[in-house]
Amino acid sequence: MKRSEQIKSAIIHTFKEHQNEENRPAMEAYMKHQFQFYGIKSPERTAILRPIYKEYRTISETERMDAAILLFQQPERECHYAALALLEKGVKKAVPSSIAVYKELMMTASWWDTVDMIASNLCGGYFKRYPERLRSITENWSHSGNLWIRRSSMLHQLKYKEQTDKELLFETARQLKDEKEFFIEKAIGWALREYSKTDAKAVVQLLESESFRPLTKREGLKWAKNKGLLTS
Repeated sequence: MKRSEQIKSAIIHTFKEHQNEENRPAMEAYMKHQFQFYGIKSPERTAILRPIYKEYRTISETERMDAAILLFQQPERECHYAALALLEKGVKKAVPSSIAVYKELMMTASWWDTVDMIASNLCGGYFKRYPERLRSITENWSHSGNLWIRRSSMLHQLKYKEQTDKELLFETARQLKDEKEFFIEKAIGWALREYSKTDAKAVVQLLESESFRPLTKREGLKWAKNKGLLTS
């Protein structure tokens, strides 16, 4: 058996051993019944997976990617979370082709919970390793026909702070600003709000001088407003 198959099987076996029928209904309801759950909450999931990740810490990046794809083929959401945690452990060693896998997983069983983790943690880490690819891929993804890929294009730099490519961030926001789609409006506001903690003046000027959607503007200005940095 390939090691990627071994990892997948070990994770599923552990989840089955710890499944919790009391937790499951509420967890499935929170995700609007789009996914099945074992009923294992995040702290316990982290604890029970730790020995497995330790056992397979020497896997290659190809094996890591293959295991993640196999886990995303399972119906239970905890398997998807486990896949992303496994990928995060290798993000500093990501190979150039890793971005294609991240994109594939964003389009698999798509919802905000996994997409946002992939965009900010995995893609964000990837572009720090391969900064020369940030602009071309972000521009490409901002024009994607897939809602979640477009959302991701706004969130790649979410944790970059002073390292943010402000010009690219603002260009992407302008590219998406006329979309009447909650998850896009929210993502633009979220990304700009985070960057306002680094350069509030630039974000306020952008949002107050251009025709962004009300939700985007409200979200994007929230931090600056709380800090009393708005001019009106």
